[in-house]
Amino acid sequence: MATVGLFYGTQTGNTETIAEAIQAQLGGDSIVELNDIANASSEDFEPYEYLIIGCPTWNIGELQADWEGFYDELDNINFNGKKVAYFGCGDQIGYADNFQDAMGILEEKISGLGGQTVGMTSTAGYEHQESKAVRGDKFCGLAIDEDNQSDLTDERIKAWATQLKSAFGI
Repeated sequence: MATVGLFYGTQTGNTETIAEAIQAQLGGDSIVELNDIANASSEDFEPYEYLIIGCPTWNIGELQADWEGFYDELDNINFNGKKVAYFGCGDQIGYADNFQDAMGILEEKISGLGGQTVGMTSTAGYEHQESKAVRGDKFCGLAIDEDNQSDLTDERIKAWATQLKSAFGI
């Protein structure tokens, strides 16, 4: 069984595509198992030692619909001792005042439930005003902007995957 559970929500397919790219960079489906949060239960998180949470920011700083529906279920999951990495998709130009808010909302909730956040990345190179995902001078995970910086996506995923391999010991 895979040691990393990657749980994502997607509306347009972008976040699923990013999840698949992350899975490939981390060694494929024998290492990372993809789980669409629309079809997941709280019990599905239990077997994984390491988690990756992926969520796009929708509208004005909101969770993607499937994550919004699952949000209260997070209270039923034991995150103690689990290392958790986050990634989000968003538009830093069109939504500069709430870029990657969904990633920050989920990280705040899960870390409050005992999850240990890993995989923080620099805010350098992004043009946004505000974000609930910023912790000091870093994002609490990997910030992807396919609308304005798609040419940087592959490079960002590769660098983040290297960081996660170390954090997860894979």
